[in-house]
Amino acid sequence: MPSLDLTRGKIKIAPSVLASNFENLKDELLLVEKSGADWLHLDIMDGHFVPNISFGPQFVHTTRKCCPNIVLDVHLMISHPEMMIKEFIDAGADIITFHIEAISDFQETVKMIKSKDVLVGISLNPETPFSAINSILDQVDIVLLMSVNPGFGGQSFIPSSLEKIKQIHSYIEEENLNVLLEVDGGVNIYNAEEIRKSGADVLVAGTAIFGSNDYAKTISLLRG
Repeated sequence: MPSLDLTRGKIKIAPSVLASNFENLKDELLLVEKSGADWLHLDIMDGHFVPNISFGPQFVHTTRKCCPNIVLDVHLMISHPEMMIKEFIDAGADIITFHIEAISDFQETVKMIKSKDVLVGISLNPETPFSAINSILDQVDIVLLMSVNPGFGGQSFIPSSLEKIKQIHSYIEEENLNVLLEVDGGVNIYNAEEIRKSGADVLVAGTAIFGSNDYAKTISLLRG
């Protein structure tokens, strides 16, 4: 199992596999790992919770076979995620993140994930207030803030997300929680510094990395 560093304030970069070149997937993933990526972010979309379909457990399994030593950060943008969690864990996920908007039984879902020694993440969409999750943050390892409306790559960062990042970061600090703050959506080399300064620990970036000519340089610039 890959090493999972949960040190807050130590910036981690998680390239979004959805933006990679699928024709050369193995080479792309190995190159981005060699270029300094800490995690690989896999967006699982069902065409129901979000208006797009991406991939399932078999793709996660293939990614794990390609890259056995990197953390697989599996983001379930699906309805009723509790029905598919076991399949994604068996496929090789190191982190399972589900949306607060999609879950019916939070406690049972967290219990299921933790019983498999996998990290738990909770995600919220741009329009969902932080108050929807602040009382349960002490039960998770990661909070994933969507800074675009989920479902499609290549969108622009929503500027108001910065205040939300600061709000969540302040709460984590005040409560002294061992929770990483991850930001996903429109992250690039031009806004990464402000996102980091607002309190993010993990930056998810898709087109910013896979659309660049130099993965290592881009990852370095994102990390700061």
